[in-house]
Amino acid sequence: MLPIPLETTPQPTIKIRKRDRDRAERIRLAGGPKATLRERAVRLALEKGEVRTKDLTDIGVPRCYLARICEEGLLVKVGYGRYRAAVPNAA
Repeated sequence: MLPIPLETTPQPTIKIRKRDRDRAERIRLAGGPKATLRERAVRLALEKGEVRTKDLTDIGVPRCYLARICEEGLLVKVGYGRYRAAVPNAA
């Protein structure tokens, strides 16, 4: 015999607008949310080892974002127009 729970958890009563429900469904069917620009830049740098500014702009990362990504410590500027993925320090 299976145990019967004494209390059941109620279903959430939050109402969602139809357009938000449709948008969530489209995202779910597409395989989840898209990767952010920072994630795309770091992923490409990890794959290739060293990337050029042109490589990053080809995948849709604007050049103005590169300085911000470097300040955050995600990429390291190696030379003029060349970047590498930052390696986290091992503790």
